[in-house]
Amino acid sequence: MTELPQRELAISWGQFHRDCFALIESVRSSGPFDGLLAVSRGGLAPAAILSAELSLRRVEVIAISSYDGRSRGDAKILKDANLPSNSRWLVIDDIADSGETMKLVREQAPDAVYAAVYAKPAGRPFVDHFAVEVAQEDWVVFPWDPAGDTEWRNKGSKKSD
Repeated sequence: MTELPQRELAISWGQFHRDCFALIESVRSSGPFDGLLAVSRGGLAPAAILSAELSLRRVEVIAISSYDGRSRGDAKILKDANLPSNSRWLVIDDIADSGETMKLVREQAPDAVYAAVYAKPAGRPFVDHFAVEVAQEDWVVFPWDPAGDTEWRNKGSKKSD
């Protein structure tokens, strides 16, 4: 496993939504799509937003594991996509980091359009669309991560009278 950089870039829920909407504006030009393929787990949150905004009711999931905490290992498929042939799919993930995940997904869906909300320089060549480029040395902390958006997490945990 490769130990990853420790510099953190924390993304709030508000920022994440704004970045998803920027991505939506970019991917519209590549449509229409027959469905959306979410790369689990990171792609599940943007998939919910994109599927609603792009009116894509067919949502499939491919599960890929490549991280153990902050250590990156070999990407492996845990659940195949099983997409129907002769259809046009949009693949979404939270981040294109090294490109290894997208390379693996491309074996399952070679003709799909690939998008990530965030992309690092090494991952950019593996996506057709992204909203925000982040530095390769950054560790992005997403709002759904255990260490993520604590403001929202704390608001949600307060008991009301």
